Amino acid sequence: MNVSLKVSKVDSANATAQATIPVDALNKKLDKITKAASKNLKIDGFRKGKVPAAAIKQRYGKQLEEDAQRECVQDLLQDILKELNVEAFMLLGDPRIVKFEKKDKGIELEVELSLAPMIKLDNVDACIPEVKIPEVKDADVEERLEEIASARAPLVKIEDGRRKLKDGEYAKIDFEGFIDGKAFEGGKAENYLLKIGSKSFIEGFEEQLIGMKRGEEKEINVTFPENYQAQNLAGKPAVFKVKLLEIQTKGKIEIDDNFAKTLFPDDKDASVDSLKSKVKEQLKDEKKHEVYNNVLKEKLVDNLNAKISFDLPKSIVEQEMDLLFRNALMALSKEEQEKLAKDKDAIKAKREEQRENAQKSVRVTLLIDAIAKRDNIVVPDNEVINTIYYEAMAMRQDPKAMFEYYKNNNLIPAVKMAMLEDKVLTVLLDKKA
Repeated sequence: MNVSLKVSKVDSANATAQATIPVDALNKKLDKITKAASKNLKIDGFRKGKVPAAAIKQRYGKQLEEDAQRECVQDLLQDILKELNVEAFMLLGDPRIVKFEKKDKGIELEVELSLAPMIKLDNVDACIPEVKIPEVKDADVEERLEEIASARAPLVKIEDGRRKLKDGEYAKIDFEGFIDGKAFEGGKAENYLLKIGSKSFIEGFEEQLIGMKRGEEKEINVTFPENYQAQNLAGKPAVFKVKLLEIQTKGKIEIDDNFAKTLFPDDKDASVDSLKSKVKEQLKDEKKHEVYNNVLKEKLVDNLNAKISFDLPKSIVEQEMDLLFRNALMALSKEEQEKLAKDKDAIKAKREEQRENAQKSVRVTLLIDAIAKRDNIVVPDNEVINTIYYEAMAMRQDPKAMFEYYKNNNLIPAVKMAMLEDKVLTVLLDKKA
């Protein structure tokens, strides 16, 4: 395409271009599009494929002109990339057209482009903080073994009728709830097994059971929370008539070779020593991830952001600022939002407050991507799908529905990037673990 074009590279991540698309180039593109359209369009009075160009332009002129302009801009973009001597994959985001003016001689354009910057990774290892993982002590292993044994231990009925119910024990109860003296739907159950201290009932219910004896009956006074899911009960005081049928407690399991074999039935050599070894490794892994996730990953990100400098793509930073600005607005009260909307300078200042965080976010994202490519670190699609499914199940939602939501709202790339960042940071920290 014969255009007047001037390309300037601002730095390794940004470029600008000024161009004029001449009228004759626009007309040639318009004729080409019109000719292609004539082969498929049907207009009354003309046979398909035989519609004159003039008739097509008369009916679809504006749309055809817009299509011609769009294709000319796309061709211009290719010319710009050739002038810059960069491949299309190095273009980040969409080019930003800051000027588009129709003149007698054609269309004058100014375009801003963001490019993948040159990033030197020589100092990445120097950014990794010291890694100190707390030691796993024998007492930690014993405590975890007791927890495992307790979780698998059967419940044992307390036969002593004088024995009082304690916190942490299990109460088998009959109960019925009343509001204003009337029983309400869903407030009655028989032979219900409740762990005291589980907080699975309304606040105050379980605590009032403590001290009851087998066979004892009691009225328990509670108040439903204001945000209770059943609106007809929310915020209302209620009386529950309760009878304690049984007190049950966890039985005792001996932590020995037999116990180890029940945990690992396929391991013929399972023993209490091998069990302790496995538990110790699990605790080490838990402590490592706790330190990584709560302390070291944040330190590593801060170090990477502070110590590795490179040119940032302007338009990508601006997009990130817009996102952070919208999130900041959402955090404001309705009154604050309305007040801010009336002050253009305040809006501009509020958005500008996001620049530093936006720059950090873009810098770290580009760094993570560069390190991942250097070290061949990838996140397979099936890992992303599994993560979304596990998240859905943890939230007691339909996994397929959540995946479709992420897919339809183009959120999967963000999930994958977050997983890649986590994996890259872990790999880096493991170098000093």
